Amino acid sequence: MLKTLYLPNRFFTALGLLAVLFALGFPFPPLFLAAQGTFVLFLALLLVDAFVLFNRGMNIKIRRRLPKVFGLGDDNPVRIELTNLSAVPVWLTVIDELPVQFQIRDFERKLTLKPEEASHLHYALRPVTRGEYVFGSVRVFVATVLGLLQRRISEDFPMKAPVYPSILQMKQYELRAFNQISLQKGIKKMRRIGHSYEFEQIKNYVRGDDYRSINWKASSRRASLMVNQYEDERAQQIYCLIDKSRVMRMPFEGLSLMDYAINSCLVISNIALKKHDRAGLITFSDIVGSTVKADSRPTQLNTLLTALYNEQERPVEANYEILYHAARKLVNGRSLLLLYTNFESMYALDRVLPILRRINNLHLLVVVFFENTEIRSFADMPAERVEGIYQQTIARKYLSEKSQMVQKLYQFGIQAILTRPQDLSINTINKYLELKARGLI
Repeated sequence: MLKTLYLPNRFFTALGLLAVLFALGFPFPPLFLAAQGTFVLFLALLLVDAFVLFNRGMNIKIRRRLPKVFGLGDDNPVRIELTNLSAVPVWLTVIDELPVQFQIRDFERKLTLKPEEASHLHYALRPVTRGEYVFGSVRVFVATVLGLLQRRISEDFPMKAPVYPSILQMKQYELRAFNQISLQKGIKKMRRIGHSYEFEQIKNYVRGDDYRSINWKASSRRASLMVNQYEDERAQQIYCLIDKSRVMRMPFEGLSLMDYAINSCLVISNIALKKHDRAGLITFSDIVGSTVKADSRPTQLNTLLTALYNEQERPVEANYEILYHAARKLVNGRSLLLLYTNFESMYALDRVLPILRRINNLHLLVVVFFENTEIRSFADMPAERVEGIYQQTIARKYLSEKSQMVQKLYQFGIQAILTRPQDLSINTINKYLELKARGLI
């Protein structure tokens, strides 16, 4: 009993008032008698409060519900269900022992439950690192209407929740990309230039069909207009190449650039598979990391998800020679390669540009790198001093150099995406749809 007994602030407030009353009883004797009577009443109320809290009828049912997996960078819902099985109303203070990764040490929620009433608490957690998160106990401090004592009721059931790349974002972008009548912003509708490469069927002409698709031989046989119908060319290989070196450790809004790239890789792989292309993965730094050969099997997305879950940044420089040899060895046939990396200076790009050109000669390479949003915000702020003008000039020069990198890549026939981290998935999808529409893949 004593292990679960707690003294709230109301208990000490009452004791303080009693002490003041006893102190005033020395110069004013009638107050001393009143203090004695109040003290006896206080003890009686304590006994009543203790009896109600610790009798067998006092029972609070506690249950925590978690998602099967947490999404990286998403607001993941957590629910705590509470049921008052006693015959008196109770005032509850709920403390949930959250995983250490969140560094939240002041989590507390309060609510009131009537007899036999059930309620639940909702809150959301946003993990910014992948891995296994362990939840501790749920501790509930119960008080009655008197509020002089509290009883701790604990539900000791540690629970584990793995944090995977964002499946929620993957589903959201899938709906945007395939909803042809949606007015949602972000995904561009690309007009296909010319015909696709794969013939599907010959069908009867209907109003609105392209007259250039009329099959005159079939029309002459059937004595009615017939048109050729084409479909998107399938089974193209789409590889995500993720740089795991130190340049991808830079954080934005809690997530590292590598985590943004991992979420985007899952999104674009899912859309490629839905469009009947084959999705694969290569990660690299100073060594080659995970490799998943491009395929369109039903289990391919789960294979990619598992590989991405286990990836970690490395505090080293990226070796693009290793990437080139890995691409030659693992990627058969001309493929679309989405290279997620980051260049902070023109020198960094120039150093690896010859290797990127060699890769682009074999495949269709798209280099995806990031705009520094904090420098952009700083450059847009008004300067008030000469020092501020100087700093903003340097910031704008840095941003201009990023744009020059894109132009330089295009000069050598390499596709490029310069994007804010939060727009990475949308811009990657748009580039993929653009390349499909142009018939480049």
